[in-house]
Amino acid sequence: MKTLVALLFLGSLGLAWCCSRPPGATDIARSGEASESSVFEFAALAYKAINDVVDTNWYHGFCFHTNADLSPWWKVDLKQKYKVNVVVVTGRSDGAMQRLMGAEVRIGNSPDNNNPVCGKVTQVSDPTTIFCCNGMEGQYVSVVIPGHYEYLTLCHVEVYGDLVTEESLDCW
Repeated sequence: MKTLVALLFLGSLGLAWCCSRPPGATDIARSGEASESSVFEFAALAYKAINDVVDTNWYHGFCFHTNADLSPWWKVDLKQKYKVNVVVVTGRSDGAMQRLMGAEVRIGNSPDNNNPVCGKVTQVSDPTTIFCCNGMEGQYVSVVIPGHYEYLTLCHVEVYGDLVTEESLDCW
């Protein structure tokens, strides 16, 4: 019985680590190329979500913002295929967080955002939401508000994972 409890405890520690920013890990989104469905203002460009500034106040100029689009989206092309473990999405702290309700984080190889869903924003009391994607494979990570007209504003997006490499085939 003690062994079972110990295994359950250790398993839950592994799951808890998976769903947080890995200590010392590199944010692979920062070396990608970001794009968005539209630009609200010239200064509200998609790359701001993957720069090295985490400022959740829209008025400071470090967030990106779309127009009120049908199914607005933001995505980062990671340039290579990764096994994505964690995605951290940070919205605004100065208001308008409710706009992110229902936003989906999608990961896959389709550049048109029709990729599997890792998770959905279900609370907006904190501007930062962490998604555990359990090694979902893909070159593209996107945030989409599906099915209705809305503004999409993100102040920061982080992606953590491991590069997918071709395993060498050994001949025996």
